[in-house]
Amino acid sequence: MRILVFLLMTCCALGQSSDDRSKQMLDQILAHKIDGVYAKFSPKMKSAISQEAYSAQMEQLIALGPPREIDAPRTQTVGDLTVVAMEVHWAQVSLDFQVAWNQAGQIDGQTWRPVAASYQSAPYAHPDSFSAIEVMVGDDAWKLPGTLTIPKGAGPFPALVLVHGSGPNDRDESDGGTKVFRDLAEGLSSRGIAVLRYEKRTRVYPQCVTDPGFTMNQETVEDAVRAAALLRTQAKIDPARVFVLGHSQGGYLAPRIMRQDPKIAGFIVMAGNVRPLEELLVDQAEYFASLKGNLTAEEEAKLQEYKKNPFAGMNLPVPYLADLKGYRPDVEAKGLNPPMLILQGERDYQVTMKDFDLWKSALGSQSNVTFRTYPKLNHLFIAGEGRSRPEEYQAPGHVDEQVVGDIASWILR
Repeated sequence: MRILVFLLMTCCALGQSSDDRSKQMLDQILAHKIDGVYAKFSPKMKSAISQEAYSAQMEQLIALGPPREIDAPRTQTVGDLTVVAMEVHWAQVSLDFQVAWNQAGQIDGQTWRPVAASYQSAPYAHPDSFSAIEVMVGDDAWKLPGTLTIPKGAGPFPALVLVHGSGPNDRDESDGGTKVFRDLAEGLSSRGIAVLRYEKRTRVYPQCVTDPGFTMNQETVEDAVRAAALLRTQAKIDPARVFVLGHSQGGYLAPRIMRQDPKIAGFIVMAGNVRPLEELLVDQAEYFASLKGNLTAEEEAKLQEYKKNPFAGMNLPVPYLADLKGYRPDVEAKGLNPPMLILQGERDYQVTMKDFDLWKSALGSQSNVTFRTYPKLNHLFIAGEGRSRPEEYQAPGHVDEQVVGDIASWILR
């Protein structure tokens, strides 16, 4: 289950430990006492998200009902903050509740993350055919740790950069029981292609979202370009055959990445949206409503209000929204020389076939663009049956082998 939380991770006094305060906070959330939780937010948190928006996000958790188990708190110090985490288990999902307390006893960060299931490499990955090394993307204040998997042998090998979807993703693009980028990296390196995956900037440096000039360029584009440049310096990698793959938001930004780095040999778009973010948010809200069936009058009213302004209460920086106004990646991609491979799962409810059709309508006449769809795959390119639901992301699964094979064939071709 994906919970959208605007993340700011930037001991408590009064005789109460941070563990106790965190337990009390969790109890208040589950008891629908959101006002009391929001009152403890630091000024920075309150400037990042309104009480209405935070309450709306917590409603998704409250709807799960009472949890069946809550694990003991885990506490660590991060700079001037005390961060407490507790795994909360419901019958249908397990989430890691994390809260950061500043020295004044205020909440300076709070998020929910899926509890990672034990991971086993996909059947199509052959770890004995490649090696993995740790690298650093960039050398400045925004440097990011990453993993480079390189096929065994003399090379030089073609290489691929993996660019994340929305949210503070890790290098594996972990989501519940899945690790999309680890599947891709190990599967493709088993087929003779080096792959670089790295931590997203908003995960390593969550405070960057408070920068008044923050846009998707700082969030995603700059680091993708730096990652491609890093690959060109690596031994055993052919600098003329460095490709980039963008998933979801990463695919949406494909034209910007290609324009900033003309040396990119080609780009792969996996479930990249064409339509503006606000349209996708409304589509998803309507889809969730259709899964539920009959809505109460109150639920219907909330849906209609949300559709008027899906950004209400999110407090995204003005430059962030202004930067996206009028941006159409399908139009921006017209006439670009590097070859493109555009992939879409037909069961995807987050980025739908509407977006794929827009890509195809804009670029279908260009000989350098290839299109593929997969009837049984969802947004994570994992197979399933029937209508895709958020909870299916929690089950262990792997990127479909046909997708890995299609990507490898296209790059090696």
